[in-house]
Amino acid sequence: MTFSIVARCAQSGQLGVAISSSSPAVAARCARAQAGTGAVSSQNVTNPELGPLMLDRMASGARAAEAVAAARDGDTDPEYRQLLAIDARGTTSVHSGPKALGIWTSAEGRDCAAGGNMLKNDGIPAAMVAAFEAAEGTLGDRLIAAMKAGLAAGGEAGPVHSAGLLIVDKQSWPYADLRVDWLDEACPIAALSDLWKLYRPQADDYVTRALNPSGAPSYGVPGDA
Repeated sequence: MTFSIVARCAQSGQLGVAISSSSPAVAARCARAQAGTGAVSSQNVTNPELGPLMLDRMASGARAAEAVAAARDGDTDPEYRQLLAIDARGTTSVHSGPKALGIWTSAEGRDCAAGGNMLKNDGIPAAMVAAFEAAEGTLGDRLIAAMKAGLAAGGEAGPVHSAGLLIVDKQSWPYADLRVDWLDEACPIAALSDLWKLYRPQADDYVTRALNPSGAPSYGVPGDA
């Protein structure tokens, strides 16, 4: 009940995941990333344990394919899982078990991989990869472009209700971790795009506030000096 993309920015080294689903709070369960290591999604009939497992393997030097294989082979029900991974080198891997739901498929491209289940059609991941490769701007901009392309190509068989964007840079904490956990009528991908447009100009400032508070810009709220 999900479609997602994992990706790397070759220029900045940032890694990220964008994801959407008809289920609530999909990013909280499925999306994981670690700076300098990789970005992953563990979706379909989700086992949230597999995301950290893949990242741990990549942090120990494994490539994306090795990390996905370890998660698949270590799980008791791999036939239900869909796993996507990209490592810090930009290599990707996807596992889609034969009991993934509905129409399921995946596509891999330059510095990205996309996959989904319960899709409207089997061309959606390829459309997401093409949009990511063609898009300009920051990693967040390109991930949002991919999600919009996936939705325009058909998205899920039913309406999506949640979406998320997770990006890591050089620090141990996320550069951006934006979530739309449930919208009943409005489109969560459009809402996530608006949220990213709001957050993007401030993202570097939040890093500065953590590392160099005396040099941080004003918060721009009442009472701030």
